[in-house]
Amino acid sequence: MMSLTTPALLFPAISLLLLAYTNRFLVLAQLIRELNEREGKQVRALVIRQIANLKKRIGLIRSMQAYGVLSFLLCTLSMFCLFMQWEFAGQLSFAASLISLLLSLALSLYEIQISCDAIYIELESMEGRKE
Repeated sequence: MMSLTTPALLFPAISLLLLAYTNRFLVLAQLIRELNEREGKQVRALVIRQIANLKKRIGLIRSMQAYGVLSFLLCTLSMFCLFMQWEFAGQLSFAASLISLLLSLALSLYEIQISCDAIYIELESMEGRKE
């Protein structure tokens, strides 16, 4: 028997996760705006590589947020089902919520890897100026 408090335990974690995803998105959006302003009409080859990386990261963050929100909705649905004493539906929606959260976290891990690739591109640029 699953209690109503079990899915409620995920609420703070999911909320913080969505906040972190939103912050990542805002930082990325600001970076894109600065890059656009700095480059103007002449786009260097280095920046073209960065643009591809940024596009991929934006898509991943959107998916991370979507799965996070879906997890939050399913968690809420689970609590409602448990409140209505629909045990099986509550367990099923809670399991779906956990799976959605897992997908969101997996995408987050992948986005972090791509973010590291962007930093390596910047380091290559700095090494090129040194020579």
